[in-house]
Amino acid sequence: MIKYCKRCVMPETKPDLYIDEDGVCNACRSYEQRPQINWDERRKELLEILVRYRNKSGSNWDCIVPVSGGKDSTYQVYRMLQLGMNPLCVTATTCDLSEIGRKNINNIKNLGVDYVEFSPNLVVRRKLNRIGLTQVGDISWPEHVGIFTIPVRAAVQFNIPLIVWGENSQNEYGGPAAASENQVLDRRWLEEFGGLLGLRVSDISMMEDIEPRQLIPYTYPSDEELKRVGVTGIFLGHFIPWDAYSNALLAQAHGLTTYHKTIEGSVVNYENLDNYQTGIHDYFKFLKFAFGRATDISCLHLRRGRITRQDALEMVQMHDGKFPWTYLGKPLDKILEPLDISINEFIKICDRFTNKKLFKLDVNGNLVKDRDGNLIKINYDNV
Repeated sequence: MIKYCKRCVMPETKPDLYIDEDGVCNACRSYEQRPQINWDERRKELLEILVRYRNKSGSNWDCIVPVSGGKDSTYQVYRMLQLGMNPLCVTATTCDLSEIGRKNINNIKNLGVDYVEFSPNLVVRRKLNRIGLTQVGDISWPEHVGIFTIPVRAAVQFNIPLIVWGENSQNEYGGPAAASENQVLDRRWLEEFGGLLGLRVSDISMMEDIEPRQLIPYTYPSDEELKRVGVTGIFLGHFIPWDAYSNALLAQAHGLTTYHKTIEGSVVNYENLDNYQTGIHDYFKFLKFAFGRATDISCLHLRRGRITRQDALEMVQMHDGKFPWTYLGKPLDKILEPLDISINEFIKICDRFTNKKLFKLDVNGNLVKDRDGNLIKINYDNV
């Protein structure tokens, strides 16, 4: 039996989630503390950091803002401009950029910023997608690495010390730049926040004939380079109340394009719009932990009092964990085609990474699936 938080609908299978003796998860407990945070004081801290790192001569950019074109990065850029910063926006191109993703990248450019987009070798990227999918069950592994390495490499290249990230998923601290003594974003920081899933870039070398020199975009700068520039960073969500929905509203007001209906595997139409492979990534999360994107978003809105727990439960049951036949309308076979993986091969990979303790099996120990290929969680009726 899977144990669920009594306040939200998050299962105990979520990594780093703890459900206390009262049946409430640590994510809900963390949100309880929000009213106690002095946001005026935190905003003051943010302004002090920005003043410290603003380029006084105007001869260089004030900071780097990593952007994908989505709601959160659009919001980050908007806030930095609002606070008088002159950011250099840096994009690590997604694995399979969607049409909406390209529109939203162009929209960020039109907010009035300088912008750099780094597009890695596509042949190597496809090999990395295959390795990520087959080795650790994450087709987006190279993208997750590049999100952290490429902006940091840009900070070194352009001699810009401050990087302004969005939300700190651990919701613990503001980042090295907020420390009493400045600290650089060293390799240890990457390993903590970079989502490598135990697969290091050095492990990739010579897999599928990939050479070390082809992995430059995915390689973190040396600690010596980082110290020379003083590369550091902050999580904007530590200093300003972070809410995906309000971020989406502000981003849409400033030109963000959303999808015309609820996104597959989700319960909203305003996030994860840039990469056609996202549906596969989210589905593997469901296979491993028996919850997906719909659960994440429903819990966020539930904690903020926008929906009831019953509403959240019904939304999750309707949308979570469906087999990813399409994403943003693009068929699965077309998404897999560049990776030279057939749908049948993909299903075998899915089954290999499925945690069979969390889903119904037949008398022979095989996964039970409905006519659309969807799995059945072991205790859906007891959430």
